[in-house]
Amino acid sequence: MIEFKDITVEDKDTITSFTMNSCRRNCDLSFSNLCSWRFMYNTKFAVIDNFLVFKFWLHGRVSYMMPVGQGDPEKELIEKLIEDSQLEGEPLRLMGVCQGMKKRLNDILPGKFEFTTNRDYSDYIYLRSDLATLTGKKFQSKRNHINRFKKEYTYKYVPITPDRVQECLYLEAEWCKANDCDKQDGTGNERQAIVFALEHFEELGLSGGILYANDKIVAFTFGMPINKETFGVHVEKADTTVDGAYAMINFEFANHIPETFTYINREEDLGIEGLRKAKLSYQPETILEKFVAHYKG
Repeated sequence: MIEFKDITVEDKDTITSFTMNSCRRNCDLSFSNLCSWRFMYNTKFAVIDNFLVFKFWLHGRVSYMMPVGQGDPEKELIEKLIEDSQLEGEPLRLMGVCQGMKKRLNDILPGKFEFTTNRDYSDYIYLRSDLATLTGKKFQSKRNHINRFKKEYTYKYVPITPDRVQECLYLEAEWCKANDCDKQDGTGNERQAIVFALEHFEELGLSGGILYANDKIVAFTFGMPINKETFGVHVEKADTTVDGAYAMINFEFANHIPETFTYINREEDLGIEGLRKAKLSYQPETILEKFVAHYKG
C-alpha cells in the first residue's frame, strides 16, 4: 500500500511545487481548499514517480484525484493506485479528470474506465480582465449595480489582515442567519472551512479584501493561486441587505488580483439555482467539466 500522509499547513511548499507548475485549473487543487476541507474528507497526499497524488474519502468511499505533475501519468502509476484502492476494498475511483485526461486513461488502459460527470460540480472560469473591467454591453447590469452602490455609500476596500479576521467572522455569522444556514445541508462544513482559512490566512498563502460601506463591513472575499495563470476565489460573502455589495466586492478583488493571472476560477454552483444564475451572469470563459473515472477491471 502507498504511504500517504495527512495534509498540514507545513506541506504548502511541497504541494504547490506541483500544482503551481501544472496546467490544471481545477479549484480542488488549491492548497487552501485542500487544507481547509481536509477535516471533512480526511485528505492525504503522497509523491509517487514524480507525481502528486491525493487520497480522500467521499461518502465513506475511498477516492483519488487525478495525479498532478509535468505531463501525463504513466501506466505504472495508475496501476499503483488501482492496487492501493483494491487494498482499501474498493475499485479505483479517480476524480478531477478533465477532458484530455479521459483520453490519456483510455490510451494506457483501453476500455478499463467508465466516466461520469455532474454539471453541479463544474468550475466557472473567467478572464481576469473581464471581471476587472466589466466592459461591453454584456456587463451593463453589473456596472449599473456598482454605480448605484458608489452613489449610495461612502465605501472603501482594504486587504484582509490578521487584525481584521474577526470582522469577517462576524459578517459570515450574520450571513448565515440571513440565509438560514442551520436549515441548509453543508453550510456547517463550509463555516468550519472558512474559520480555519481565516485563522491560518497567511500560513495558507491566501489574499483577500474587505468592503466597507459607511464604515460598516458589508462584504469580504479571499482566495489564492491555483497555478501560474489561474487565481482561485474560494469565498465571497456579503450583507444581503446592501444592494450592490456582491458586485462591488467581486469587482474590487478582481482589480487587486495581479495581472500576471489570465484566469479567475470562481468554483462550482453545487446545483443551487440562484448561485448558478449569478455565476452565469458574469459570462464565464469556460465551464470546466470534471469527470469521475471508475475502474472496471
